[in-house]
Amino acid sequence: MTRYARQTCLPEVGEVGQARLAAGRVLVAGAGGLGASLLPLLAGAGIGLIRLYDPDRVEESNLHRQTLFRMDDIGRPKALVTAETLRGLNPDCHVSTVVSRLDPLTARSEIPQVDIVIDSADNFAVSYALSDLCLATGTPLISASVLARRGYAGGFCGGAPSLRAVFPDLPGQMQNCATGGVMGPAVATLGALQAQMALSVLLGHDPSPLGQILNLDLASWHLSGFRFDGAPEPARATPEVISGAELSAADLVVDLRSDNGAEVSPDPDQRVVFVCNTGLRAWRAAKWLSASGHDRVAIVGDGR
Repeated sequence: MTRYARQTCLPEVGEVGQARLAAGRVLVAGAGGLGASLLPLLAGAGIGLIRLYDPDRVEESNLHRQTLFRMDDIGRPKALVTAETLRGLNPDCHVSTVVSRLDPLTARSEIPQVDIVIDSADNFAVSYALSDLCLATGTPLISASVLARRGYAGGFCGGAPSLRAVFPDLPGQMQNCATGGVMGPAVATLGALQAQMALSVLLGHDPSPLGQILNLDLASWHLSGFRFDGAPEPARATPEVISGAELSAADLVVDLRSDNGAEVSPDPDQRVVFVCNTGLRAWRAAKWLSASGHDRVAIVGDGR
């Protein structure tokens, strides 16, 4: 009995499909709640290479949902703990880690080297940056978001429309797991859906999860979904999401990380870059300026 026998016996996988997974190269942003579910499933399935970015260290408040980690791991980098666990699970899987956020500048060099990108950072600025880059390179993107007992997982780019085509704007206010709370099973379910979507893309299953969103609502016990294959891309990707390292001396930088507002008077052709911790205030300010007629706007989410 081989390691993958219960998988390769499926006609939609087989030995040919298993060889595809062994050759697969996956870039993952985030080893938190979503990653804790999807990463062992990818490694267990026999993915050849996982390239993982995560900046955080394990905290006790993570443990109710991030089941990759144990009490003894508190204070250690999540990326390194994850790599140790995945190597112990499946030595066939090569795990390469970086203890850092996957920002737009780094992602630009990483994405051409992989077959698929998985966004499990649950950070909208990261999601939009990865979507923009994946759309430009034709790389499939599997993204998910979760809060409380609700969330979604979807397949974007790689021949399907991008995240901006489905979600061209953000709500006026957004919470994250730290402020709004989350339940572990909801996170684990969406992480598992991401893993299944990624494996299906690599195996070439039909219908493809690219162009598909699955909505999970464990508050009302409702699972729904829709396809968005024909969703039109916005005429311009506004605002652009960039890294702080991509700022130039010619930019007009507006730092929104304080409570004080800032008056903006850019030259007509000058790029205005709004900076805040999560990117949300920056997004709102950039959208307002763009609607006022100044299209050269960008944002930096300089934090989580």
